[in-house]
Formats: sequence, C-alpha cells, structure tokens
Amino acid sequence: MNATPDTSPELPEVAELPEPQRSLPLSVLTVAATTFSVVTTEMLPVGLLTSLSSGLGVSDGSAGLTVTLPGVVAALAALLLPVAVRRADRRTVLCALMVLLAAANVLSALAPAFGVLLAARVLVGVCIGGVWAIAAGLGVRLVREESAGRATTVIFSGIAVASVLGVPAGTFLGELAGWRWAFAVMGAFALAVAGLLAATLPPLPSSAAIRLGAFPGLLRGARLRAGLLVVLLLVTGHFAAYTYVRPVLERVPDLGAGLISGLLLAYGIAGIVGNFAGGALAARDPRRALLAISAGLAAVVLLLGPAGGSLLASVALLVAWGLAYGGVSVSTQQWVLAAAPRAREAASALFAGVFNAAIALGALTGGLVADGFGTTDVLWLGGGLAALALLVVAYAKGADAGHAKGAATG
Repeated sequence: MNATPDTSPELPEVAELPEPQRSLPLSVLTVAATTFSVVTTEMLPVGLLTSLSSGLGVSDGSAGLTVTLPGVVAALAALLLPVAVRRADRRTVLCALMVLLAAANVLSALAPAFGVLLAARVLVGVCIGGVWAIAAGLGVRLVREESAGRATTVIFSGIAVASVLGVPAGTFLGELAGWRWAFAVMGAFALAVAGLLAATLPPLPSSAAIRLGAFPGLLRGARLRAGLLVVLLLVTGHFAAYTYVRPVLERVPDLGAGLISGLLLAYGIAGIVGNFAGGALAARDPRRALLAISAGLAAVVLLLGPAGGSLLASVALLVAWGLAYGGVSVSTQQWVLAAAPRAREAASALFAGVFNAAIALGALTGGLVADGFGTTDVLWLGGGLAALALLVVAYAKGADAGHAKGAATG
C-alpha cells in the first residue's frame, strides 16, 4: 500500500487530502454507515429465514435464494458498475446507490409473492456490488497515507456492526411485527444515509476510468490471486454455514427464539472486536492475520456440529465464530490492496466481485446441503473450506518468496 510518491498513479487522489481532511471523522463514519446499510439488507433474510419461508410458502432452502441471488448480482455489479460509471463522481454514485437500496427495501416489504421479493433482491445486489467496489478503497482518499489502514478498518466495521445491530434488530422486529417491517425500516434508514453521504463526503472524482481489460492484467499477480482464492474459500464456507445458523441453533436444547436473537447479538459484538483486532494485525501483516482467522474459523465451525447437544458449548463456539469471521473482510481487503497498490479501485472491484460471488455460492451450496442432507451438515462444508483457506495462506508465503527470489535473480 506504500507506493513511492514519484511513481504511483494514485497521487491525484492523495493530492485531494488537505480539504477533506477537516471533515475526516464524519466522512469515514458515513461511509461505514453505507456499508452497514447494504450488509444489513443483504443479511436480513438470515435472521428472518423461518418466518419469511413460512409467510411466502417456500422451503428454507428456497428462501436461501434471497441471499444467493443478491450475491450473484453483486459479484457482477462490482466489476461492471465501476466500468459503467467511469469518471462519475464517487459521491454521486454512492448517493444514487443508497436511494436505489431504499427503493429495493420498500419493494421487498410490499412483495405479494416470492418472485417479487426475488426481483427486489436483484436491485439489492446491484447496490451491494457497487457500494463495495467503491467504498472499499475510499479509506486512502479520505485520510493521509499513514491513517489509511485505520480508516479502512472503520469503513469495514460497518459490516461487523450490521451483524450486531442490523441482523439481530431485523430478527427482533420480524418476530415482533412481521418480516415485512424489517425491510421497511431498512428502506427508511438507507434513504437517510443517502442524505448523509451528500452532506458529509467531499467531491470524489474518479482518478482514472476503469476498463474491463484491466482485470485480467491484475490477475496475473500471484499474490493477488492467492488473496482472492482465500476470500472465495473463507466466505463461501462461512455463508454455507451461517445462512442456516438459525435452523442449526433451533436444535440446541433449551434454546428458544428469544435466546437465539440474543446469541446473534453476541455473535455480532464478537465480530466488531474481531474486525478491529484483525484490522490492526492485518495493517502490519495480512498473512499472519489470515492464518489466525482461517485456523479459528475451521476449528469453531467444525466443532459446532458435535457440540449441538450442549447449550454452553454452542454459545461459546458461536461467539468465537463471530470473533474469527469479524476480521475476514478487513484482512483480505488489506491483502488485496497491498498486492495491487497502483490500481486500488480496480483491485477493490475484483475483491468485491469475488466476495459477493462467494456469498452467493455459499448460500447456494448451503441450501443444497441443507435440503439434501440436513441443516447441521452445512457446518462440515463450512469448516472444510476454511481449512482449505488455511492451506492457501500457508502456501502463499512460499509463493511470494519464490517470486521475490526470481525477480531478484532475473
């Protein structure tokens, strides 16, 4: 991430810093609120899965499409939207995406049938992909270089806070007033965030137009490919299991619906801690952070199945799951930015595309396993993929060393 001043094409962005630096705290927090909005909207069906499926007359596996479909669309939007908007001001683009997110949530709340809900979730996918591709790389534009890692961590904290406040609050509201009200409230919140973006962000003109041809060139970098593969494995494994965490928890003895909402809250709080802890470690050494995260995820997800007969063990493992997964987004993003310091927005678009494709793939494969074998079997799939990610991270050091040695001798 530390490009030299006389060679980095990111200098036009850094040159803009003196003016927006004065509004730094509020601008960074507003972008964090944006990521909170899209992630909460994306994950709302997780906490509402049972009531949503019964209300619309579909199976739990079919209801999982409300997570899968936005992920597929978001993966495409993350790559195509930055190309489509090219030199448009990023503040304007973010505001437009949040207005669209508000409309999609209102349509979800009013959906008379499952097909209409899926159509609304397509719009949600466009918003998710666009926001991720743009917001993920804004830390370096809103602060000076020495604070970029901290700003990126704060922006990604919106993801963890979505788990703490968004999904549990949506679950509670769904149980209290019905799942439609959860979407309606998120629609109003997204509209408010659009207003905050317009009021607090400085102008953010694009420094260079992104073209589709830039992505294959970036993928020739071994370190970037390794980072994206880790994203694919960790996120696919996580969402294969976490999308169906409510049905899994419902099998634990003495665990009622009210306690499940509390457990999801505890999971989210642990995720916030994991986000900042993982971000602090990843700012110094992304590989070490991902080694710890991959090992932790593999262990806790694989153990949650056998521990299903114990309330205490299930609670402890769910909290540990939140702690480990909380650092995934910021740590993998730090890896990607470090691997492509001269093409941050294009690398962020690739990161967002792979991340959201993995969400869709995880929800889809989890649904197939849940419907075909049982909801607890998704834990074996999720833990196994996390173990594979651990092997990739461990191998990546050797690949980087070999690449560096070849470059030196070449």
